[in-house]
Amino acid sequence: MNDRWVKIFQIAVTYIGTVVGAGFASGQSIMQFFTLYGTVGTVGIIVSTLLFMWLGTKMMLYAHRIQAFSYQEFNDHLFGRVFGKVANLLTLLILLGVTAVMLSGTGSIFAEQLQLPYQLGIVISIGLSYLVMTKEMNGIVIVNALVVPMILLFTSLIAFRAIEPEGLLGLNHWQLQQLGDYHWVLSPFIYAALNFAFIQAVMVPLGSEVREESILKWGGIWGGIGLGAMLLIYHFAMNSRMPEMLGYDIPMAEIVHDLGPFLHVLFLLVIYGEIFTTLIGNVFGVTRQLQSLYKVPKNATLFAVLLACFLISQAGFASLLTYLYPIFGYVGMLLLLLLAFRRLPKR
Repeated sequence: MNDRWVKIFQIAVTYIGTVVGAGFASGQSIMQFFTLYGTVGTVGIIVSTLLFMWLGTKMMLYAHRIQAFSYQEFNDHLFGRVFGKVANLLTLLILLGVTAVMLSGTGSIFAEQLQLPYQLGIVISIGLSYLVMTKEMNGIVIVNALVVPMILLFTSLIAFRAIEPEGLLGLNHWQLQQLGDYHWVLSPFIYAALNFAFIQAVMVPLGSEVREESILKWGGIWGGIGLGAMLLIYHFAMNSRMPEMLGYDIPMAEIVHDLGPFLHVLFLLVIYGEIFTTLIGNVFGVTRQLQSLYKVPKNATLFAVLLACFLISQAGFASLLTYLYPIFGYVGMLLLLLLAFRRLPKR
């Protein structure tokens, strides 16, 4: 029984660690998708949480039943052979793009927060990624099991020290005006779709490698609940200070700044940890994809992937986010719809 719950915990934290990235920890993506709309954004987070619980679990179960080695087999089965090839190419580009975004994010942390060279952050992250990837899926699970509890600890501290009563049900006049364009209706679905566009890189192989479906189900459910709880806490912390928060690129840093040096240092570790878990997940997915297409040694493939992402990362964090993330959203929305309406293969 204990071993069973350990496996469920590992799946849940791997799911959480794969979803959270620089936008999550900084609070920027949560603010844009949910906190702009005040209390209505809270409802949106609940909808996104249900999607994470339902479709994240379904993705793993689907991969388990078709025994997909990588997201290539998963997309071929889900989209069909012809459209599957297009989906695989787009997913490969998305993963390379997101990995480059994560790498540039680590460089930005070193440069802006630690006053160290931008390239040093990137090089250190590449070295750590290479070491973790030598252990493949086990390495990803171990890193997430170490990093995600730290993220949850930080989130709990935010919950106790930064949330004000107005943040729970606040809806000021400015936020009320934002409801007029009805973007809030689509926000929870677009947010979930953005994440489903690249979490398949880790969740598909994880689903196929775990033997018991019940462990996958509970891991997916608890992972979705954990993501929902984190979204709500960050949202509540920022909501009482809207629209002031719009003036900051990293709104959570402004909130943490008032809570003392300990939480500020922990915040930097959390941001780096969240970026790193997304980074290694994407590197793993791209490497698996290329290995299934070409008979190239694993280490050579891994080196080529990291080198390519290093070159792309030189474009800069903000530029990559601006141009790449809208594309991810469209691909993710199609994946989300197919997952929702496609029946699971028979056992």
